Amino acid sequence: MGEIYDVIILGAGPAGLAAGLYAGRSRLSALIIEKGQDGGQIAVSDEIENYPGQKVEGESGASLIARMTEQTERFGTKRVTDTITEVVLEGEIKVLRSARAEYQAKNVIIATGAHPRPIECKGEAEYIGKGVSYCATCDANFFEDLEVYVVGGGDSAVEEAMYLTKFARKVTLIHRRNELRAAKSIQEKAFKNPKLEFMWDTIVEELGGDEILSEMTVKNVKTGETTRIVADEEDGLFGLFGFVGTLPNSKLFEGIIDMDERGYIRTDEDMHTNIPGVYAAGDVRIKSLRQVVTAVADGAIAAVQVERSMQG
Repeated sequence: MGEIYDVIILGAGPAGLAAGLYAGRSRLSALIIEKGQDGGQIAVSDEIENYPGQKVEGESGASLIARMTEQTERFGTKRVTDTITEVVLEGEIKVLRSARAEYQAKNVIIATGAHPRPIECKGEAEYIGKGVSYCATCDANFFEDLEVYVVGGGDSAVEEAMYLTKFARKVTLIHRRNELRAAKSIQEKAFKNPKLEFMWDTIVEELGGDEILSEMTVKNVKTGETTRIVADEEDGLFGLFGFVGTLPNSKLFEGIIDMDERGYIRTDEDMHTNIPGVYAAGDVRIKSLRQVVTAVADGAIAAVQVERSMQG
């Protein structure tokens, strides 16, 4: 039989890394399991300016996460790269299985995060990586001096649209309403950006093109009028970036843990789920604000709750 950890943390985003840090400092035997790169969604963010204690001049998500990872490892939390495909969470010992290993723990902290919500237009899946993207930091350089469209109206959409103006010839933000949902300070910057234009009361209906994205149909939700947008002949393509919210990475726990209709996990204020010894932290749980600062708070609370439960 392998080691039975005090706690296994699923996910190495801000919530998972904070949980690992607090668990390690409490001298708990802790393991973080992450299937990809550390940081989750924030790892691909070009600029962070609202995380308390960060570099005042600004820094990237990757640099912030790199320091979080180093700090967590300093306190002895173990790490493994693996993809969990099955969980048994009832009972005193929780079991997590992958294709190649089985892991056991007395407690589990679910910090699996969320992923970008699709735009949900016809042809979207066909053009992912061929003009459609959900990560400006990853793909902005592919659209140097080209036209780019951004779908969304919240903080992320507007911030990423402004970032894309550093590369694209012109950026048009498409929003289904007639005003943005982004914070006023972000809106002020956006409206002053000469390379950023706005297409109000509009949704994307269909994408097209030979091999790469070069045309799309948009619809005005108030008039019902549709417009066909075609890439500049010299360009041959344009970019379409979706920032219309997120979906939780919680499918593994469907039918096991209480969730809302969207799949976000229900917890109390101390991160307890409906199953004793199982906690959820960060973007995967129901909460009013999904930011790095709230994710690390969740992770810290969950780890402290694990430590306190083991004292009794």
